[in-house]
Amino acid sequence: MWPAGKRRAPDFALRDQAGAPISLHAARGRAVILTFIDPLCTNLCPLEARVLDQVVRSLPRAQRPAIIAVSVNPWADSQRNFRRDARKWRLDRSWRWAVGSKAQLARVWQAYAIGVRVRRIAVPGLVVHEVAHTEASYLIDPRGFKRALFVYPFAAGDVDQAVRQLEKGGAA
Repeated sequence: MWPAGKRRAPDFALRDQAGAPISLHAARGRAVILTFIDPLCTNLCPLEARVLDQVVRSLPRAQRPAIIAVSVNPWADSQRNFRRDARKWRLDRSWRWAVGSKAQLARVWQAYAIGVRVRRIAVPGLVVHEVAHTEASYLIDPRGFKRALFVYPFAAGDVDQAVRQLEKGGAA
């Protein structure tokens, strides 16, 4: 956790799953949960996403933070995968994916100290990218400062409490 006004959250300019611009700057004025997820993951990402979604759904609509999921697997960034995740993981419609080229995403990963390791696996007629990454989510306050870091596994109650503290104007 960090005190208010101490650690500016690095901004980025990417596209969301519908092709619209997405940035932290555009979300100013409301809290943001910034997370890093692989849309093809069947291991920890769905679990982390459900915990974060539980937080969002538990809060009154006016207090809900924006959720931005930065992809850690640009090879899997497709409308089909995002729709499947939303349905299968039961995500609130407010979730937005931040996507871009590997180079664009890598700059965001680096700015937030998210380790991403990609292993290419060749099978006859197909190359598969196996992605391992840091399972982490940041809580960013309405002024654009990092306030808390949650490394999975974390409890929905801890994130919920930090968001509610921000709403009260207190420390996360």
